[in-house]
Amino acid sequence: MAVRIAMAGDTMLGRGVAERLLRPGRQELFSAGVRKAVAQADLFVLNLECCVSRRGSPWPDPEKRFWFRAPPSAAHELAELGVDCVTLANNHALDYGPKALLDTVDHLGGVGIRVVGAGANLDQARRPQMFEVGGLRLAVLGVTDHPDEYAAGAAAPGVAHADLREGVPDWLAALVRDLRAEVDVVLVTPHWGPNMVPAPLSYVRRAAAELVAAGATVVAGHSAHVFHGVGDSVLFDLGDFVDDYATHPWLRNDRGLVFLITVDRDGLERVDAVPIALDYCHTRLADPQEYEWIRDRFALACAALGTTVTDEGDYLSIRCRDGA
Repeated sequence: MAVRIAMAGDTMLGRGVAERLLRPGRQELFSAGVRKAVAQADLFVLNLECCVSRRGSPWPDPEKRFWFRAPPSAAHELAELGVDCVTLANNHALDYGPKALLDTVDHLGGVGIRVVGAGANLDQARRPQMFEVGGLRLAVLGVTDHPDEYAAGAAAPGVAHADLREGVPDWLAALVRDLRAEVDVVLVTPHWGPNMVPAPLSYVRRAAAELVAAGATVVAGHSAHVFHGVGDSVLFDLGDFVDDYATHPWLRNDRGLVFLITVDRDGLERVDAVPIALDYCHTRLADPQEYEWIRDRFALACAALGTTVTDEGDYLSIRCRDGA
């Protein structure tokens, strides 16, 4: 029995996206083609890189440049898209403080979306979410390696912080091992590394290998704002999904992928990736020219990790096992 999981990267619903959501009438953030692509999955998980709240004040950090907050209607937008679970383990979950973080959890929960990677205290922030899909038991776990000032405390709201630069901490390795003994599939989704790097840094690759060795079925990361390659059960960076960001002239963070991974009790079976284009506050399927650029860049990124990408005509595919 296999399960298909849709994975999307950094999803930022603040600033210009929030303004779009607050306009009168229906303001589509995603095209029909994108909605159709993610609807193929049994489970949909993404990185929500903002809080969802009307409350709070910007985090008082003189070094911080961006604060992202979405209106409560953003939760309904994600639910209508079919999102089942988000990770809040990232550097924007506390942009408007602990009250806004707790509002985010409440607003998402109110529309049936589960949260990993953040919570009212350390125990909640580190707690995985369990799903039963297609006869398989799945666990989703979220962590971030930055910023440490957003880390949850024993009785303080925050994120599940792990200093992955120093390796996978004992508590995280033990949690992954324990989960693998309890469930069929363990999905770990870390927010790691700096923005706008074209390939995973060496410490990210080491941490990924340690997570897989601990028992992670799939590791799916984010943070760079551009997609990276796939290798050894690791999707190193999922790239961006929707935002209002400026476009890097050659890394092209406005061109990305929605990933559809197929997993079973034996591990990762295949990875399908649908090329997308991020316009201002709106995401659609890539046009032919964008598709070719994405295909070529993804193929090179995967080749560097020893992985072969096949062009299936309207999506890209990686067979992780014979016969997949």
